[in-house]
Amino acid sequence: LVVVLLGFILCISPGEWAVVILSITSVLAAEAFNTAVEIDIDLTSPNYHPYARDTKDVASAAVLITALGALVVGLVVFIPKIVNM
Repeated sequence: LVVVLLGFILCISPGEWAVVILSITSVLAAEAFNTAVEIDIDLTSPNYHPYARDTKDVASAAVLITALGALVVGLVVFIPKIVNM
């Protein structure tokens, strides 16, 4: 919500909106896939297993990588506009 509000305040271009929206939806999709993997692992491997732990860790890492990419997009889009204020 903060990013969308900042986008309106700083009047980002349509191309910048497209990249920001794609970044937001990518992080949300990664989080949804992570949740699906965790639910599946919990159902198929209710007891502790190192492979189950590793699978959950990799799915969580995918979310982190996506979020870091979105952070970079945010910095590239918003920092120049903030500096020019």
